[in-house]
Amino acid sequence: MTAAVRYDEVEAGTELGERTFPVRRVDLVRYAGASGDFNPIHWNDRTAKAVGLPGVIAHGMFTMAEAVRLVTDWVGDPGAVVEYGTRFSAPVVVPDDDEGAEITVSGVVKEKRGDNQVLVALTVRSGGTRVLARPTVVVRLA
Repeated sequence: MTAAVRYDEVEAGTELGERTFPVRRVDLVRYAGASGDFNPIHWNDRTAKAVGLPGVIAHGMFTMAEAVRLVTDWVGDPGAVVEYGTRFSAPVVVPDDDEGAEITVSGVVKEKRGDNQVLVALTVRSGGTRVLARPTVVVRLA
């Protein structure tokens, strides 16, 4: 695949829009199976609360993966991601109900770099709280 977004079509300040991704307990179970991370804080309320969490939380890497989807869908090629970094600032608490939680992601191009690369800054929230601190993604455009 090749990036569908062209480097000469974007500028610093170009917005990627906003997307909301649902997160339910079944998503965490699927992610645990795919990643091999079966830590019970991601599926068992008693364990999560015993270690001081408000309840079951999404895997940090699951949260990162959902967040970067805004960028990979925008650019049209997951292989265009050159660099991705963040820190975890708050957990995504996932209730055991039919609704679960939501991760809301927005992004903006912060900087154009050489070699057709742009730096995208993300804002990632769940329940009104920022769950990732200073997430940035560098992508190579067409």
